[in-house]
Amino acid sequence: MTLKQQLVEDMKAAMKSGDKIKLGVIRLINAGIKQREVDERIELDDPAVIAVLEKMTKQRRDSVSQYDAAGRNDLSRIERDEMAIIEHYLPAKMSEAEVVDAIDAAVAETGAATPAEMGKLMAVLKPRLAGKADMGDVSKLVKQRLSGG
Repeated sequence: MTLKQQLVEDMKAAMKSGDKIKLGVIRLINAGIKQREVDERIELDDPAVIAVLEKMTKQRRDSVSQYDAAGRNDLSRIERDEMAIIEHYLPAKMSEAEVVDAIDAAVAETGAATPAEMGKLMAVLKPRLAGKADMGDVSKLVKQRLSGG
């Protein structure tokens, strides 16, 4: 079952159970997917749907930090709840040790040794880790690794 099919099934289940919060978030997800499909005139596959979900998660994470800074805990809680529902559809995240192992393997493969070669290393890592790790965290770890940290 594809992610899009899973979302449709979960939306039906949320309608039947009366879970308005989950239903609203799934509708937002479906709207984001449909928007991208219309904009690009393509049918999204699972990796592209995961990219949409990651973008939505990142937007919510940014909103949470803004709401927390402004002292709006009520809005922050809503965003966290939405983020938890969205993350349910994302693949399990890799541990930091697994990410470091992947970085080490990519370094051995590409021969990257200086911070100037970070782009080459990230180009190898991005397809392997997309959806499985936060690429911002991966970037920080790569920077540490290449600067001798």
